[in-house]
Amino acid sequence: MRDLLIETIHLDKIYGSGETAVHALADVNVTVTAGEFIAIMGPSGCGKSTLLNMLGALDQPTHGEVWVAGENLAKLKNVDDFRARTVGFVFQLHNLLPTLSALENVEVPMQGRIRSAKERRERAMHLLTLVGLAPRARHLPNQLSGCQRQRIAVARALANTPQLVLADEPTGSLDSQSGAEILSLLGELNRSEGTTIAVVTHDPRVAQVTQRILRMQDGSIVEDHRVSDPLEEDLRALAFSKLGEVILDPTDAPMQEITAEEEVILRKLIERLRR
Repeated sequence: MRDLLIETIHLDKIYGSGETAVHALADVNVTVTAGEFIAIMGPSGCGKSTLLNMLGALDQPTHGEVWVAGENLAKLKNVDDFRARTVGFVFQLHNLLPTLSALENVEVPMQGRIRSAKERRERAMHLLTLVGLAPRARHLPNQLSGCQRQRIAVARALANTPQLVLADEPTGSLDSQSGAEILSLLGELNRSEGTTIAVVTHDPRVAQVTQRILRMQDGSIVEDHRVSDPLEEDLRALAFSKLGEVILDPTDAPMQEITAEEEVILRKLIERLRR
């Protein structure tokens, strides 16, 4: 049985106070075992990026606990050290240093952790080979395509062999083909390296390539399921869409383009998918 890597316990995050307070997270309880590839999805403002920040020790909860790799993140003595050795980050924008080569960008997180410059260089080259960019090692970011820059960002996230990689909309700034390449790369790294990966996304196509989907709404996890058939996932996306809400709401006016019998069938299907 795989070890538990992530656990959140009655996790709340509130920004501000009084009438203007924003409840970004509300009683979030979730566990993730080592080696899982999960998606955290939902509409903008649902709390998915806030949850990711909690898991990466980039923010602190208002109430509740966050445990990652056996450590209570509220009681870390050295947060920077924890992040450097345990978590790798991939963001929507690659955030590469423009004056450093691809190789040098991958080496940056190793500073202070791997003393030998030779070992850092060898590790960086290994990671660039892993993401298919060894021939571009000496290129600057502005000499590379968007997909190539994001591949370097993935290699950089793996620099210190983290147990957990957190990716916040990693394909958001890419075209569909490039985005598919990055997702394929993350999936392969999950399989070959055993790295636990959590991807935040609002795109069902991104979520469908993972193993498990946590769906969020209004700061809470409203669904947690294993990814199975792609058609089933498309139907789940419909169930939690605005159209799904309209079909379920008996107070809404009947839909003009479908019959009453068809609407009943759709309602039953959506109710099953939402269980």
